[in-house]
Amino acid sequence: MTSVRVQAWGIIAGVLANDDPANAAIRRRLCEHLSDYPLEPERALFLHLQETRERPDLPDGAHGTGQEAASGTEPGAAVEHPGSLQRNMRISELLHNRMMLTAFQPIVDLRLGTVVGVEALSRFVTDDGASPDVWFAEATSLGRGADLEFSAVGSALRTAEQLPGHTFLSINISPSSCLDSRLAGLLAAGEIPLDRIVLELTESVRDDAYPDVVSALAPLRAQGLRIAVDDLNPDLGAMSRMVQLGPDFIKLGRNIISGIDSDVRQQQLAAGMVDFAARMGCSLVAEGVENSAELAALAACGITTGQGYFLGRPTVQPQDWASWSKQDAGKTP
Repeated sequence: MTSVRVQAWGIIAGVLANDDPANAAIRRRLCEHLSDYPLEPERALFLHLQETRERPDLPDGAHGTGQEAASGTEPGAAVEHPGSLQRNMRISELLHNRMMLTAFQPIVDLRLGTVVGVEALSRFVTDDGASPDVWFAEATSLGRGADLEFSAVGSALRTAEQLPGHTFLSINISPSSCLDSRLAGLLAAGEIPLDRIVLELTESVRDDAYPDVVSALAPLRAQGLRIAVDDLNPDLGAMSRMVQLGPDFIKLGRNIISGIDSDVRQQQLAAGMVDFAARMGCSLVAEGVENSAELAALAACGITTGQGYFLGRPTVQPQDWASWSKQDAGKTP
């Protein structure tokens, strides 16, 4: 079973397994923190990451980027695209050390106040404090976006083994990664059955890519996999593409939800989306519900499923996940 503590040990093991002599001081300091907190590896790892931001224990000259070693050139020699090399090394280190945790945010049935599913959100255990969006954007700019996405998918699938069995698992993925042959194998290798997994498309699918995406996902959907469209922009083109894709879930973002309690036009739009979803045979999920007024307005529009800070914040704590039972979880405030 995967937990925050087990994930912390996995990250620590990756750091300690790096036998590069240049990193000896880092390994030594990490071991010292583990000696101080032998029963709290996550605390030891956090202190280690704080320290390595400045890396005070490294000898003079050890603060370099490692570009010379990576490029095979002598120190001081010209290196082509040093910024890209350094950024690639950052992504490689992140993937190699599996410095990633999975947080789950509950998705709630607004009629019953119960948790029916979760959205998996990546949290990176890195010393620079960069947000997940920054890491994914950087990986994509280097042509390694799919590598990082699949690492996140794998983390979500492993961690989701601790979720209550009645919840579905929604995993963010880009349309381009849906075309990658690694996806099917990764989903099949996990312990979570396909009929509990929802792939949440994080970007608009280009018109010319729709047939390929639909075709690539068809065998998985035949085995029970479901599809969600994230932050739908309800213009005519997007709506017509939804008919072609036939998603199982449509998620309405803050552009529709924010202030819906005081904006009649937004209420009309939400009510229209309820009718559209019903005709499509799919479920509608309101994202970003932040207060009771928005929740009441959504209920009045006929929206029955939602997520957001008012309903439950993302959490990496297994005890929180365990509380999301059918009987007791997700009681709406």
